[in-house]
Amino acid sequence: MKYEGSCHCGLVAFEVEGELTQVTACNCSICSRKGALLWGVKPDQFRLKTSSEKLATYTFGNQRIEHRFCPKCGVHTFAEGILSGNRMVVVNANCLEAVELSSLPLRHFDGRSL
Repeated sequence: MKYEGSCHCGLVAFEVEGELTQVTACNCSICSRKGALLWGVKPDQFRLKTSSEKLATYTFGNQRIEHRFCPKCGVHTFAEGILSGNRMVVVNANCLEAVELSSLPLRHFDGRSL
C-alpha cells in the first residue's frame, strides 16, 4: 500500500510504500522527546517529494542517523541512516495521511540501552 505523508505546513512531503502492520515507540533521548511513532522501511520504499535542500537535519551521538525535519513548522517527518547494519528510513507515522494509528499494535523499543 502507498501512503502519503507531510509535515504540518506541507513544506516537507513524501510517500512510502509497504505494509504498515505496527508502529514503534522508542524511549531514546530524542524519540521520547519528539513523541514520534516510528515505521522503518527500506530506502527504495520511500520517496521524498520535496527537494532535500528544503530539509533541516539533526544528528547527535555517533551521528549515524540523520533526523530530518521541516525548518518552517519544526515537525520531525523521518530519519535515515544505518540501523542494525542496514540502511533504513524511519518514518514518523504521525505524519501519514489517513492512517488510524490507534488501530495498530504498538511495539516498545528500548533505545536508551543502545
